[in-house]
Amino acid sequence: MLAKFSQQADLQDVSIDGTVNRAHACSAGYQKNSAEQEALGRSKGGFSCKVHAICDAHGLPLRFILTGGQSAECTQAIPLLENINTAAVLADKAYDTNEFRDWLALHKIKAVIPPKSNRKEDIFCDYWHYKERHAVECMFGKLKYYRRISTRYEKKAINYMGMLCLASVFLWLR
Repeated sequence: MLAKFSQQADLQDVSIDGTVNRAHACSAGYQKNSAEQEALGRSKGGFSCKVHAICDAHGLPLRFILTGGQSAECTQAIPLLENINTAAVLADKAYDTNEFRDWLALHKIKAVIPPKSNRKEDIFCDYWHYKERHAVECMFGKLKYYRRISTRYEKKAINYMGMLCLASVFLWLR
């Protein structure tokens, strides 16, 4: 259903980001050594799951990828943007990699990404345009109103993805 609603998206600008959700203790232990397969990452505080998401210009979700909580956000940027025709991608400093910037340039997509502080060469960022990135943060805030999204209770990643898609459909129906 989310794919059907996503066809109506305003793709002039898309925002991309990730958020870490704590996994409840009951979500662990589906099978022995299956944490990576089920998108669960282990840290000092226990299990966590990172939700990588992309949203349209109005802050409505388009698609998600689940990984363990410790994985870097920039690793999932290109898979999220596959087959999305947009004019600009708005992202935070976590996505400031040469590989991602080259991929965006190859596809003629404007990169609105501030440079990391340790970057050797200075890269321009349109901060006026960057202000619109709040849409993805607001989307995560709306999704986390749903208790099953803010705390992962599902053992299997596919079930958690189903809950994410269901909550996203509710956002689209508002």
